[in-house]
Amino acid sequence: MKNLPLDAARLGSALCVSVEEKTDPDTGQVKADRDGLPVWTVGVAVRPEGRKTALIEVAVSGEPVGVEIGQAVRLVGLEAFWWEMNGRMGLSFRAASVVPASAPVRPASAEGPRASGGAK
Repeated sequence: MKNLPLDAARLGSALCVSVEEKTDPDTGQVKADRDGLPVWTVGVAVRPEGRKTALIEVAVSGEPVGVEIGQAVRLVGLEAFWWEMNGRMGLSFRAASVVPASAPVRPASAEGPRASGGAK
């Protein structure tokens, strides 16, 4: 299935709760995207207006620059995709970038090529 673009603005306020390199649980090696960049996982607490807070994990290629735990962030080029592997399935999120909320916005197309499959 193709990636589904999402309107990140509809998620309401977003707060970074974790930033870490994505590693293979069997080998402990850092996962890489198609271009060889390390994949990072950013935990984000989101709260759409009038709804409960939810925690989502967003994969990004390369270390998110200037993003710290407890900081308001913006998800640029956010996409969701369904995956299935070894009898398990789920919904994952990927973004072109995760930036501090005060950073200027660059269109997702200016972020460069993105992998179509995303990290799992």
